[in-house]
Amino acid sequence: MIRPKLVFVFALAGFFCAQLTVAFPSPQASRSESDRTGYVGDARCFSCHRQQSQSYQHTPHHLTSQLATPDSVLGSFRRDNNSLRIVDSTDQAEAQLQFVMEAKKDGFFETASSGWNPDTYQRTERIDLVTGSGVRGQTYLYWQKNRLFELPVSYWSDGHRWINSPGYVDGTADFSRPVNPACLECHATYIRALSNDPRTNRYDRESLVPGISCESCHGAGANHVRLRAAHETESKNSSHDDILNPVKFSRDRQVDLCAECHNGIQREALAPTFSYVPGRPLSEYFRQLPSPEVEHPDVHGNQVGLLQRSKCYRSSPQMSCSTCHDVHTTRQSAESYSLKCQSCHTWQSCGMSKKIGHQVANDCINCHMPVEETNVIVSQTAGQVVHAKMRNHWIKVYASARAQGTEGTAPR
Repeated sequence: MIRPKLVFVFALAGFFCAQLTVAFPSPQASRSESDRTGYVGDARCFSCHRQQSQSYQHTPHHLTSQLATPDSVLGSFRRDNNSLRIVDSTDQAEAQLQFVMEAKKDGFFETASSGWNPDTYQRTERIDLVTGSGVRGQTYLYWQKNRLFELPVSYWSDGHRWINSPGYVDGTADFSRPVNPACLECHATYIRALSNDPRTNRYDRESLVPGISCESCHGAGANHVRLRAAHETESKNSSHDDILNPVKFSRDRQVDLCAECHNGIQREALAPTFSYVPGRPLSEYFRQLPSPEVEHPDVHGNQVGLLQRSKCYRSSPQMSCSTCHDVHTTRQSAESYSLKCQSCHTWQSCGMSKKIGHQVANDCINCHMPVEETNVIVSQTAGQVVHAKMRNHWIKVYASARAQGTEGTAPR
């Protein structure tokens, strides 16, 4: 009888985002702490922009990475709900591989154990960093001196359960998957790598700025803070040209700002990580590669590419991501987004309105932007396959909706 064991292997690849192709010779060359001298941090922004900050602190962007605390780690650590067991199907009486998540005085920990007494093998690592806001789940990272690795067990919001981290081999415990700079670029504001190798996982731990901060979209704020403090708001600087404002960008540059992290992983890096400047063409930093799923791209991470296929986007020169999304506020209901559709479309123009009346006005999004499973974020846990689900941003009439009679002038 073959029994899977506690396996400590060196992974050949990191997160799925590590599939980015690197074109430049030394992606981290010439990067130093001076790169961040113009940045002041969210606390300085929040002191003046209190209204935006009160809501922004609770958004998925701001919470996409956090230090591990009782508030940030969402998984259960109760004794009756803090384990993940991979059981040998031929011997249900004994757990063949088990993960236990524990909250101790000095932090949170994941422990993997396998075997039978007296031949039991264990490995324990601390949860140091949380990635993922918890909308769909969270994956955890740990430090080994200055090297950053992904932990083998993640939290899944659907069912409030522990699962194998997406991409891990079921029945093994791999603590050696490195976290490279390209992965962190979309889950943190900044961290300084200690190597020129784009596949490195060695960092200056103290340089980490978790989450997506104000300056990720508005650029370095030191000059802005200095001028505001000098009471120059009524002078030539009253236009706030001392800080980047995405509202003033062209549509293409507004969309580029979102596309840095929301346009998929089929791309080639042309510049160092964390070097993108809002308002600049994203093509200067990444070259988009053709996707093998031309007819129906995967919904994960490709929201911008899918939106750009939409007739709504192609026929509305002013439409951008911010037409529907305000990044300063928390997630809204699908019904609230349907109101955005009705700024251009009347609910009476939908074929379904003849069947269900005004009720159709509340469901534009679920019909024309359905939630779908992604094949990018997949976990195989104890023989079960778990797919993350995300909303498709290709706005059109889908076959399922057409079968129900959705016609008329809805976006196609």
